[in-house]
Amino acid sequence: MNIHDAYRPFLGYFRGARNARFVSMVNLLPETTVLDVGGTAQYWSSMPVMPRVTLLNLERDQNTDLPQIVGSACQLPCEDKSYDIVFSNSVIEHLGTWENQKQAASEMVRVGKRIWIQTPNKGFFVEPHLITPFIHWLPRAWQRRLLPYTIWGLIAKPDAAYCDGFMREIRLLTLPEMQSLFPGHPIIREKFGFINKSLIAIGTS
Repeated sequence: MNIHDAYRPFLGYFRGARNARFVSMVNLLPETTVLDVGGTAQYWSSMPVMPRVTLLNLERDQNTDLPQIVGSACQLPCEDKSYDIVFSNSVIEHLGTWENQKQAASEMVRVGKRIWIQTPNKGFFVEPHLITPFIHWLPRAWQRRLLPYTIWGLIAKPDAAYCDGFMREIRLLTLPEMQSLFPGHPIIREKFGFINKSLIAIGTS
């Protein structure tokens, strides 16, 4: 069983609502230029409006005709304010360290006339990558020991090297940290019931 199959129904529900909000709030048009940092062509195939999207990733995707830039979120190879919107969905938490996250946030604000940067909320009780409650609130040494026994671990059966890489890569963000990364930008709280499930930094750069 593929790990994504386990939570695809939930992703579809939240993503549809998020995309509708995005289109409405930024007045997305076909001529809007968007730099999607860490994104995929598949994500945009479900968007109600298809803007002029350029994907930026560390490696080129051979399965899409969308324009692509090979580069790092921490050093965007783009001119200041060269895109109408810099967009990023569940990427900034994969940059490993606070310093990397600060650098990427600064770069996205520099390049975009506006930004839309979404990330899971560390304050939400379920760790979204592991589909497991509370584990991300434990000390990191405990997280590493328990990682193979999370729902994700039991399905994916990762080896020790993969688990170590996961621990180096994922650093979830809190609401105060997002406010610190994007000062002066409103932070939307995307809710599950009464709890903030994810956080979205928006607004004019």
